[in-house]
Order: sequence, then C-alpha cells, then structure tokens
Amino acid sequence: MSGFGVLRGQRVVLRPVDPGDAEELNRIHREPEVARWWGQPEDGWMHAEHGSVTYAIEADGRVVGFAKTYEKDNPRRRFAGLDLFLDPSAHGAGLGLDAVEAMVGWLHATRHHRIVVDPAADNAAAIACYAKAGFRAVGLMHAYERDRAPGPDGSRGWHDGLLMEHVLPAGEDVH
Repeated sequence: MSGFGVLRGQRVVLRPVDPGDAEELNRIHREPEVARWWGQPEDGWMHAEHGSVTYAIEADGRVVGFAKTYEKDNPRRRFAGLDLFLDPSAHGAGLGLDAVEAMVGWLHATRHHRIVVDPAADNAAAIACYAKAGFRAVGLMHAYERDRAPGPDGSRGWHDGLLMEHVLPAGEDVH
C-alpha cells in the first residue's frame, strides 16, 4: 500500500504514525479495555509491516487511537483489511465509526472492492461499530486467536473471531 497520506473523517484525522506518538499510543494500548483485545504492547508493534499502513487517530488535536490497514494483492483474491483501537476515554463518541468510515472510503477508492475485519466474537462494541459502518458478518472462526492474557489458572486458551466484510455492490468494481 503506497501513496497514503492523511485521511480525514468528519471528526477524526488519521495520519501516519511518527516516533513522537509512541508514548501516548503505548499508554492507550496498555489500558485494560484495549489490552483485553490487543494484549500488552510489544517492541515495534506500531510500525507498518510489509503491505500495511499504520495511523495515529487524532480528535480535537490529540492522539486518541491507532489504526492499521493491510492488503492482499493477489489479482484473483485482492482485498484489504483494517483494525483499530481507541482510548477508552474516547469510546461511545462515534470516533471509531468515523475512523472506520474514513478508512473504508480510502480503501475502496484505492482499488479494493472487499474489506475485511476480524474482531473477537465477544467484542460486542467493535462488532456494532463495524456493522454500523456497513460491514456484515460472514461467519464465526472457531478457536481463531490465542487469548491475550492468561486465565485464572495461568493458561492461555483460544477464542473465536467473527469475520466481517464490506463489499462494493456489483457494478461498482474497482480495477
């Protein structure tokens, strides 16, 4: 994914992550409501990997979250995916939906007819946000991801994920 820059929603700005964001993004990442789904931050977690783009999400001039988009660029199975988290202090204000809609618009405009997300099956808030942005559930992925934190006995089990997609209507294909 190349050629990206700043994405603008109605109330949020998504801009490339820079080194000055590390302290605040790590603080947000360690919040229990975020770490529950993302685990504790590991070295280098906010850097873009091959085929991905990372963003700091800003609202009212302050960093309130993190987002990442990635793509599978196989001509026969091309799609993009996204993921994000917000500071719990920003939950419930519509900022997540605004960020998702900005990323979806950009991904569709940059030749991706299909966009996927895969929240934990019990992450009701994320699922509701993605559904409000036009994603539909495709199916449950059993034992999809290793638990981020150990259970009461110290072991880590597996939890289910929900595959969701946002697909352009037929006839609106991108090239």
